[in-house]
Amino acid sequence: IRQDAIHDAATCAIFAAMALLVGPEELCEGMEYSIHACPTRHAQEVEALFPGVNAKDVLIVPTCQHAKVDLARVGETVEQEKDALLERFVGWAKCVCDALERRGCWSDYVDPCSGLPMLHREHAHRVYGEVDALTTLLGYATTNSGCCKIVLHPRWGSAVYPATLFAQTDLQTLQEAIQEAQETLRA
Repeated sequence: IRQDAIHDAATCAIFAAMALLVGPEELCEGMEYSIHACPTRHAQEVEALFPGVNAKDVLIVPTCQHAKVDLARVGETVEQEKDALLERFVGWAKCVCDALERRGCWSDYVDPCSGLPMLHREHAHRVYGEVDALTTLLGYATTNSGCCKIVLHPRWGSAVYPATLFAQTDLQTLQEAIQEAQETLRA
């Protein structure tokens, strides 16, 4: 089957599962992650986001945080929740990237608000779509809310905040960096 010929959700889920290495599993209360080898279908997007990085060597770490409110809604409460979840993700991602850098590994994470890399922004040629990524990587369903596509988490529905980290390293080193970040954040 050609990758560009895949259209139905069931087939997408099968191909997504082939790249799944870890998870989804709970990282801490209300936050889960999974680790994926970069699927061929996703490689062009990753290489446009991070020029000079070979997607074959990249591990993708999508995270989902359970929001206290339905993020498909609008209003001050929703915006405050998004800000809090963004801060939590950025704190975690910085710790993981710092741990990977100490090990001599390349990594970056995407600002879910802009879709742009946070550490290697200067040459990015594409905006990363968190919703499309969760559809590709985990087979999650989506719905439309006005002009926006919203991801539907299997347990949390649209009360979910997705954000992604990328690393050019082996699985064990990445898992060690994630564990180290968790220990740092708990301290």
